[in-house]
Amino acid sequence: MESLRPMPVSPGTVLYVLDLFGTAVFAVSGALAAGRRRMDLFGALVIAAVTAVGGGTIRDLILDRHPVFWIQDLRYLAVIAGAGGLTFAYTSVFRPPRQSLEVADAFGLAVFSVVGARVALGVGAPPVVVVIMSAVTATVGGMVRDVLCDETPLILREEIYATAALSGGVLYLGLRAAALPEAAVAGLTIVAVSAVRLAALRWGVHLPSFRVEEAG
Repeated sequence: MESLRPMPVSPGTVLYVLDLFGTAVFAVSGALAAGRRRMDLFGALVIAAVTAVGGGTIRDLILDRHPVFWIQDLRYLAVIAGAGGLTFAYTSVFRPPRQSLEVADAFGLAVFSVVGARVALGVGAPPVVVVIMSAVTATVGGMVRDVLCDETPLILREEIYATAALSGGVLYLGLRAAALPEAAVAGLTIVAVSAVRLAALRWGVHLPSFRVEEAG
C-alpha cells in the first residue's frame, strides 16, 4: 500500500509548471494583440515571444542569473510557438470574445507575479527586491508588447496593473511567512492578483491620474 501514496510535489516543480503556464498565457495575449493590429503569423509569434519572456529576461539579467531561463530550457520557446500559433489559427477562423486579451493578460500578470517572487527568493534577494522582481516579471513583457503594437503601455496608464503585480509580491511573501504550503501560497496569490485586475477592468477602477495645468 505504501507504493500507492502520491509522491510529494517539490516547490521547484510547482514553479516550473507555473512558469510554463504563464508563458503560454502571455503568448496568447501577445498573439491576440498582434491580431488586433492585423499582423501576419511571423509578427504574431514575435509579439507572443516578447510578451512571454520579456519580463523574465530582464529579471534574470538584473539578478545575474545566467544563462537566461529560455536559453537554458528551449521548452519555453516551444510553448510560445504552440500557444501563439494556435491563437493565430483560432482567430483566423473564429472571432474571440472582446475581452479575451484583457482576461489572458490578467492571468499572465498573476502567474508571473508569483514566478518572479519565487525566482528572486531562490537567489536570496531581500524582500523589497522580491516584490520588485515580481512586478518586473509580470509587467515588462506586456509593456514591450504594447510599445511594439503602437499603444501606450498599460503600466503607464491609470490602470490597476503594476499595482496588482506589486501587491502580488507582497501577498506572496506574507502567505509564505504564515507557513502555508507552497502550492497554496502560489494558488491564493494567483487568484487574488487576477481577481483584482479583472475587477478593476469590470468596474473601471483605476489610480488617480496626474495632471499639470499650465498657465496660459
